[in-house]
Amino acid sequence: MQLQLSTWPEVESYLQSSPGIIFPIGSTEQHGPTGLIGTDAICAEAIAKGVGEATGAMVGPTINVGMALHHLAFPGSVSLRPSTLIRVIVDYVSSLAPAGFSRFYFINGHGGNIATLKAAFSEAYHHLGSLGHSQNVRCHLGNWFMARGVYQLAKELYGDQEGHHATPSEVALTQFVYPEAIKTAPLNPEVASGHSIYSAQDFREHYSDGRMGSNPALATPEHGQRFYEVAVKELSESYQRFLAEN
Repeated sequence: MQLQLSTWPEVESYLQSSPGIIFPIGSTEQHGPTGLIGTDAICAEAIAKGVGEATGAMVGPTINVGMALHHLAFPGSVSLRPSTLIRVIVDYVSSLAPAGFSRFYFINGHGGNIATLKAAFSEAYHHLGSLGHSQNVRCHLGNWFMARGVYQLAKELYGDQEGHHATPSEVALTQFVYPEAIKTAPLNPEVASGHSIYSAQDFREHYSDGRMGSNPALATPEHGQRFYEVAVKELSESYQRFLAEN
């Protein structure tokens, strides 16, 4: 059940049986020479819809732009500042909590969002407390790429060539979702890894083609379907445990 495809009476009816809502959140950033700029949002959205179908959960609109300041030296990347993303999350939660939503489950596709989202949850609890709504509101972060089964499958398929950014696992998932948008390009077998992340220019200097230790040429749509199925299963179980918490 998608929030944006529902009417307000349908949402009101849904809230009689569940206080939960899932928000996919990703990023709009470079993913190397063959990865789609929307990779992180595409992956989060596809998995969130799958979890919604599996659990009967309401799924909110995808938050497509995240915290990706370190990618801005690559054309096409878009970022929110951490302070802006925090305000966005607080406003989302604050808008829906008075209606009866109290369990906010964020399916995340971008590692750069993690710290900011955790800070945003604390800000949301504080803000709702000042309004008298915080006692029963809970937020949870589900990083699909960190699910145990996903990690194990990536190691099985790609070993050390999974890397840390523009990975074959996430590229494979986008190939499964959008087979008509599969990209190819020559990839240098010498790929950088191990450098700390600072400014956008520093990132571009150390990771010249945008990859971080990864070989996305290994990705296939068939692999992507396997990642999708594993992620939906594990995050569906996680979401249901989250709903059951006191």
